[in-house]
Amino acid sequence: MTQITVFKAKKIITMDPNRRDATHVAVRDGKVLAVGGATCADQWGAVTHDETLAHATLMPGMVEGHAHMMAGAMWRYAYAGYHDRIDPQGKLWTGMTDIDAVVDGLTTYAQGLGPDDPLVGWGFDPIFLTSERLSAKHLDQISTDRPIAIIFSNFHLMCVNSKALEMAGYDGGTNAEGVIKGPDGAPTGELQEMAAMFPIMRRLGIDFRGLSQTPEAIADFAEVAQRAGVTTITDLFSSMEDDDLKVMLDITGRDTFPLRIVPVLGAMGEPVQIADRAETLAKSSTDKLRLGAVKLMTDGSIQGWTARVKWPHYVGGQPNGIWNTAPEQIYALCDEMQKRGIQMHIHVNGDEAAEVSIAAIEAALRNHPAPGHRHVLQHCQMMGRDQYQRAKELGCCTNIFANHIWYFGDQHVELTLGRDRAERMDAARTALDEGVPVALHSDAPVTPLGPLFTAWCAVNRQTMTGQTLGAAQCITVDEALYAITMGAAYTLKLDAEIGSIEAGKQADFAILGDDPTAVDPMALKDVPVLGTVHGGQVHLL
Repeated sequence: MTQITVFKAKKIITMDPNRRDATHVAVRDGKVLAVGGATCADQWGAVTHDETLAHATLMPGMVEGHAHMMAGAMWRYAYAGYHDRIDPQGKLWTGMTDIDAVVDGLTTYAQGLGPDDPLVGWGFDPIFLTSERLSAKHLDQISTDRPIAIIFSNFHLMCVNSKALEMAGYDGGTNAEGVIKGPDGAPTGELQEMAAMFPIMRRLGIDFRGLSQTPEAIADFAEVAQRAGVTTITDLFSSMEDDDLKVMLDITGRDTFPLRIVPVLGAMGEPVQIADRAETLAKSSTDKLRLGAVKLMTDGSIQGWTARVKWPHYVGGQPNGIWNTAPEQIYALCDEMQKRGIQMHIHVNGDEAAEVSIAAIEAALRNHPAPGHRHVLQHCQMMGRDQYQRAKELGCCTNIFANHIWYFGDQHVELTLGRDRAERMDAARTALDEGVPVALHSDAPVTPLGPLFTAWCAVNRQTMTGQTLGAAQCITVDEALYAITMGAAYTLKLDAEIGSIEAGKQADFAILGDDPTAVDPMALKDVPVLGTVHGGQVHLL
């Protein structure tokens, strides 16, 4: 008979309403056999007691429903962000708080490159550096011979130097959306959204797919997840090709691999072809690699002023964003995916993008009625009560970008949306009150992966300057912890397998150094993660 291991913990937070907490959990065949006290599994036969985790608090392995596999691999490029960040190996990278620091840091980094290597940076965000906008003239101080591309933290914009502009053929005569020009009619170096950025990415070899599909990158991704207490995570805009699939199946198929990955196919292109590919990929799903859903990219980034927002638009009078997928194409994609029974995750930062997406889902459901689709509106940053009500009526889920309150809340008040709308951003309280299934996410590497920090953001709604932004939208600690476990599992259609510690589910746990339900809510983000248990295997940091 397979061995039964009974793990003892200081406390086990189960997310099971029938037994909210316990001190022991029994594991057999990688699944939870029983939960309760020391004798919880005795009726099943001989057991082995394990006190390795007796000092810790256990909760369900956290589920990150919106992240990207490049969260680990981006560290192969130069970090140019404003905030301090920690890489997959635990090294602290200090943020750069003015343009001179950015230029100096990138100049130093370039000295370690080969003569023919481009300089690629990531994580930069101009909304924090208000003296002047990063431009080609700044990057030309680093080099006019080496092409340079600095990807913004939102991954919807970049800035490049003159050499990179020349390589892409961008000049004063270029008339393309997203190629920003100055008063003199020449490109400034700033490029907004994929259509404008892709020519640079192709010429400089910036390949997010290739970057994230190597064995090393997948291992880094698992390392990042493990440090955050995450046992199931998405790659929410995958271009999974056949060779990539082979690598993913090999790496995730190893017994010791500590992570379940849910790659979601990017839906940019012809709807029938995308649906065909999603259905083909779904056939290769395994326990640790779940395939078959798709991701629609509608608008852009609020802090990049490329999201589509309703009237009165942006407080600075900037143009109302960019459609990455035109509304008529959103309707076509929704119709085809709904007809084929394929779950959709739809990026909606601005409330205009949410309006179009909800209407497109509604139209698709009229044409192809079917229950249980669980289409997920992702980010939901500007969704109002009326839109959450419609989402509930349509059977949609929401995955809310709570981290934005801390990282960009002050800037949204002053520079993008104004206080009234900023106070109702990322409205988790409204969503829950309307009965909409809710998850919370980081969008790593846009913000660092860390579900306890994300939960803290939704509970406290603190900005970087310490103000509470929209107290009426705060949720409780219990609600936030549910959202990063069972809530996220529900949005991935995995709630029958993960998200709680109860008999029959996968033995996936987060190992914590304190009880997140007992600490002050303001200390929730500081609860230490000591490791994870995945399929019954302990992985300590």
